Amino acid sequence: MTETLSEVSTELIIRTFYALYILLVIFVPFILGYFFWKYWVKYARHKFLSEKQHILLEFRLPKEITKSPVAMEVFMNALYQTSGEGNWYDKFVKGGMRAWFSLEMVSIEGQVHFFIWSRKELKKIIETQLYSQYPDVEIAEIEDYTKGITLDQSKMDLWGTYFTKTKESFYPIKTYVDYGLDKDPKEELKIDPITPVIELLGSLGAGEQMWIQILIRAHREEFKKPGTWFEKTDWKHFAKDEIKKKMKRDKGDGEVMDKMTKGEQKNIEAIEKSIAKAPFDTGIRAIYLANNDVYNKGNQGGLVGSLRQYGSNDLNGFKPDKTTGFDYPWQDVFGGRLRAKKEKILKGYQERSFFKPLYNPGDRGGEFILSAEELATIYHFPGKVSKTPNFTRIASRKADAPSNLPI
Repeated sequence: MTETLSEVSTELIIRTFYALYILLVIFVPFILGYFFWKYWVKYARHKFLSEKQHILLEFRLPKEITKSPVAMEVFMNALYQTSGEGNWYDKFVKGGMRAWFSLEMVSIEGQVHFFIWSRKELKKIIETQLYSQYPDVEIAEIEDYTKGITLDQSKMDLWGTYFTKTKESFYPIKTYVDYGLDKDPKEELKIDPITPVIELLGSLGAGEQMWIQILIRAHREEFKKPGTWFEKTDWKHFAKDEIKKKMKRDKGDGEVMDKMTKGEQKNIEAIEKSIAKAPFDTGIRAIYLANNDVYNKGNQGGLVGSLRQYGSNDLNGFKPDKTTGFDYPWQDVFGGRLRAKKEKILKGYQERSFFKPLYNPGDRGGEFILSAEELATIYHFPGKVSKTPNFTRIASRKADAPSNLPI
């Protein structure tokens, strides 16, 4: 007997619902499991971090710094801390995260300060390693200078930006070695690339502040390796691929192009030298804030321009990324989005939260990698070449006389 149209439709509906039921039985547990695991890891990491104490240390400099940035590079190597993520249980169940640090150069009404923010448990390592390179520097644990700062736009205004590299991370910036500071030249002959930053910070007046924050943590194999599902790799993999491409120089039909230029050879040497150094995941955040009656928009451009000396047309440099502003007025007709941007970057700075889970990822700038040499270039103690009058320095410490001198 021929089936009626209604019977066929009923059977089709039943089969459809049965297929959907099977799909739900199979896939829903996986979907729920994925979201459970994702939020569990966030919870575990948040709990792990909430149990850690953090401190802010100030570096008070002597009247004379005779060490080159090589000394700071040695110190940076000591900050390459990979502990906390020993195995999958430590990382995903206990929520362990490797430590990160915040290197900060700050101007408070023209007074220039160097700070480092860190886990309290690492204070001894920081002190020991820094004193080994700079025995005359004083280290003091202080109250957080950002504490209690809120954005009250009736009294003050704020501009902030993130920075990122102009090219892939494995292309290095112009470092202190390129400026000849690895050779300890005479003070009057030094060209220190950090000087424009220090001079800008020292130029601020009453009611103005400028904060520069360099957040770093040890880089590990966290990139997905091309052509694989789960295998991880680090930045060296992509750097070596780039070098191979430059050296092969094949048009595709077997015909080899002209030999590399001296500039291209120099680039390859720079990349190879950079990836041989300790690598750090890095984020740079900067803020200028001032009372409304003294706010100077020129300092926004000055802050961006103060990093230009690290750039090289052939290699890498820094550029602004995600500023607290909009290109067109219709992007924020009522001003609410701009205020939210300013509050986010201020909160992110105060919490030093670039690598922190559960924080709004939309506030993060571009994450990139800097070698220990690059970090020592953009964060080191300047010598007398910096003439900033408001650069607070201390008198050199004098050693006590030996106890076994003859009477």
